[in-house]
Amino acid sequence: MKRIASVILLVLTGCQFGKSGHPNPSASSNPHLDALVGTYLDHRSVSSPGEAASLGYHEFDGKFVVPTVDWVASERTFTRRQISRLDRIQPANLSPEDRVESEILSAALTLDQWNLETLQSYSRNPMTYANALDVSLYLKRDWKPLAERFRDINHILLQAPALFLAARQLDSTLARPLVETAIEVSEATGKFIGEDIAREADKLTDPSVKSEFDRASRTAISSLKAYAEWLRTDRLPKATAPFALGREGFAARLKAERIDLAPEKVLELGMAELRREQERFAAAARIIDPTRPAIEVFKAIQKDHPTAENLISDTRRNLESIRQFVVDRDLITIPSEVRAIVTETLPPFRATSFASMDTPGPFETNATQAYYYVTPTEPGWTDAQKDEWLTAFNYYTTDVVSIHEAYPGHYVQFLALNASKASRLSRTYNSYAFVEGWAHYTEQMLIEEGFAGPQKASVPPSHEDILRAAKYRLAQSDEALLRLCRLCVAVQMHCNGMTVDQGTQFFVENSYYEEKPARSEATRGTFDPGYCFYTLGKLQILKLRNDWQAQEGPKFTLRRFHDELLRHGAPPIRLLREIMLRDPGQWSQIL
Repeated sequence: MKRIASVILLVLTGCQFGKSGHPNPSASSNPHLDALVGTYLDHRSVSSPGEAASLGYHEFDGKFVVPTVDWVASERTFTRRQISRLDRIQPANLSPEDRVESEILSAALTLDQWNLETLQSYSRNPMTYANALDVSLYLKRDWKPLAERFRDINHILLQAPALFLAARQLDSTLARPLVETAIEVSEATGKFIGEDIAREADKLTDPSVKSEFDRASRTAISSLKAYAEWLRTDRLPKATAPFALGREGFAARLKAERIDLAPEKVLELGMAELRREQERFAAAARIIDPTRPAIEVFKAIQKDHPTAENLISDTRRNLESIRQFVVDRDLITIPSEVRAIVTETLPPFRATSFASMDTPGPFETNATQAYYYVTPTEPGWTDAQKDEWLTAFNYYTTDVVSIHEAYPGHYVQFLALNASKASRLSRTYNSYAFVEGWAHYTEQMLIEEGFAGPQKASVPPSHEDILRAAKYRLAQSDEALLRLCRLCVAVQMHCNGMTVDQGTQFFVENSYYEEKPARSEATRGTFDPGYCFYTLGKLQILKLRNDWQAQEGPKFTLRRFHDELLRHGAPPIRLLREIMLRDPGQWSQIL
């Protein structure tokens, strides 16, 4: 069983600063640029209050914007106007620091424009509306009392009728995978509100808040059901529009990440790396058992997993071992001794999560604890179902996932951001390729640095040491194959006419998935072409590491590289090349 991939629909968040009284680190010394940044961030917080709340700006709690036709038009106008104003600022008038700030703002605005005008989220993607009632933030983090958070939930849920009235602006002909997925999301959201959130509401001691939730939840569930039925009866029969962005649209998404490669070159790189990774996978399997096919060897090591009772404690113990390895090998500065708490995934989110890192927003001051959620087996499952679930938690894959999510992946990146002097814009903008590329890079880096090696300083390594290292390499390679297939399928779906059926088969044949999870991955590619950035980001970081090592010579250490990489926020990696390399032009810029 493969872990369920979360769908990332937005990789840029924003919040309000200028009027909130929060600190403003590293403001631009150029008054025109500083004004543009402030205007942009203020606007983003007002237009996307849910994002602002998730960043820690709770003056936006419970606020909701209905995306009417006029609102969408105003967003397009605002974005175009801001791009035009930014273009009028001459780079020669900016300090090096301000040029970085200008490039980050440009990347943010370019992505906004791509979402509005190329992806056309509000007219071509019915999931935009189905996802808009996600109030899970108010359950996962307790920055204020439960009753106050439920008042915010109630206010948002009561906007459902207006939200789905606005959804009628969707094109009359849509892409079938997007409509089908939106129906599933709508029905699942209604169930989530009626069952899981309702269970949390039973904990309320204020009868007025509980009564208001009952009314708000009925309104939202009814609206979601009506929306799903409208999609099923009105839009699905006419769902013949292509989901593909086309070559130009896909290339524009690459450019928003400052990746100056043609889609054809991206596919060429991806296919070449896919073949190399498949050979690494096969080579690791041959060490373990040269008599069996590689995928059978991998399935066999999945049987080495914790019991249902020991899942959390084993994950917690192994996570501490991973952290200690990072410290002992001096691979990166971990800016805080505060651990991410390993705990069970909250019941409302178990259906959609295998393991996940939940870090607070960069401006959160109350609910500041980070949680590493692991989803346990359910009491009502049969022994066979429990065993099938736990195969995904085999010790090797779980450790690779823990590296990705926590040490030194997402959690350490979060800690580094908090400890940095990054500007307010740098703390809110997140490059998809950098965030996921970094976490994916750390999986490979730790294995290469000996995490899977001998437990003792035995020379030569024992047979058990060799087998253990091969099992970890196999698990890490399996994760890499998934991300490589995402890259190849994204390009081929959006540029070369690949269908969902063909994409499904590609995952089956090249990352060894079963049909059901393979189809889920292919379907995700229809509306999340950015899932190619896991691999592209990793390859960009590896290229930057090689170039920085050549530049630094004997001064190079992995810790110095990683510390420098993470102290600038999460900008496009191309921008990090310009920051970290004294003469970026002397290096080949394939990535």
